[in-house]
Amino acid sequence: VEAVESGGGLVQAGGSLRLSCLASGTASSINAFGWYRQASGERRELVARISSASGTVYANSVQGRFTISTEKSTAYLPMNSLKPEDTGVYYCKIEYVSVADVTHDLDAWGQGPVVTVSD
Repeated sequence: VEAVESGGGLVQAGGSLRLSCLASGTASSINAFGWYRQASGERRELVARISSASGTVYANSVQGRFTISTEKSTAYLPMNSLKPEDTGVYYCKIEYVSVADVTHDLDAWGQGPVVTVSD
């Protein structure tokens, strides 16, 4: 499975963007999609995660502004009321079980679209 991302770009503060993450390939099951953000010089942090087992989880900083959802093999992250502090590289993480080996959970990371919010 590969995480194929799209979206991102440059937007003014208060604007909106939408990220998409397609799980490309065949998996026995996809357990969760997550979006992680890494600002320059900072650690990668969880922004939002959705799973069948746990539902949705959001970072406090994006609660009420970002909404993660899935449709078939794609996860979406509409981001509204963007702030300069939302700037960073956004990585999609897919947690899945391989067809070849159903005994282990695997992760697939995308390349990370860049989101830049200007003030």
